[in-house]
Amino acid sequence: MQAIITGMKGSKGNLENGQAYDSTKVYVQTRLDDTKGNAKGFAIAEYNFGDSSNFDKFKHLSFPLHAEIEVETITSGRAMKHVITAVKPLQIAKTEPKV
Repeated sequence: MQAIITGMKGSKGNLENGQAYDSTKVYVQTRLDDTKGNAKGFAIAEYNFGDSSNFDKFKHLSFPLHAEIEVETITSGRAMKHVITAVKPLQIAKTEPKV
């Protein structure tokens, strides 16, 4: 689906108990549910997008970013969540050549 990615955040390190963490969060502009008449417009939804190496692939780009994203629905057996499995920028900002 096409989306506006408003930001990304990569995190990697160790918790105080020594447990390692490594993730990327993607923040996507998402339409609010207006079916009840008490909401209108957009909010930002947070999606997981693998480890912090995914952030490194996009950190040089300007945001917000128009992109084609692939989203997968997964479940633990009790709760469902959506994760991003691929991001393909549709518009990349042109940069001036370094002199």
